[in-house]
Amino acid sequence: MKIRTGFGYDVHQLKEGVEFWLGGVKLEYHKGASGHSDADVLIHAICDALLGAANLRDIGYHFSDTDPAYKGIDSKILLKKVISLLNDKGYQIGNIDSTVALEAPKVNPHINDMKKVLAEVMDIDVDDISIKATTSEKMGFVGTGEGVAAYANVLIEKA
Repeated sequence: MKIRTGFGYDVHQLKEGVEFWLGGVKLEYHKGASGHSDADVLIHAICDALLGAANLRDIGYHFSDTDPAYKGIDSKILLKKVISLLNDKGYQIGNIDSTVALEAPKVNPHINDMKKVLAEVMDIDVDDISIKATTSEKMGFVGTGEGVAAYANVLIEKA
């Protein structure tokens, strides 16, 4: 069995009046992540980690932010396509470990829902997904509420 690891990172600005999607779950908040797609930073970080682990470049290579086909797209669709690319190369997910950095809203109450949604999209066990949440102690763009960041590490396996 061959195993590979990958790391992903994503960041988006938070803006008033924009929907806030995180881990495939819509959070009720007066600000949301702004981007070409639905700007789901957690899914984007996971996509980048998976693509990197399989040596398939990055999310921007596959889903350009200048392509109108991806304008406003649900990031769960992008994740499903990434899983298909991995499967085409003979890889399966071992596990995912991720962290969201955000001052508000609180992420912890939504983690179980996010894990369920992501597990369904990727067709893996909920136990194979770890989502943690942190703040940046009021420092930097996350700390001032200007943005949100997500980090993901993945393990993939090839039989």
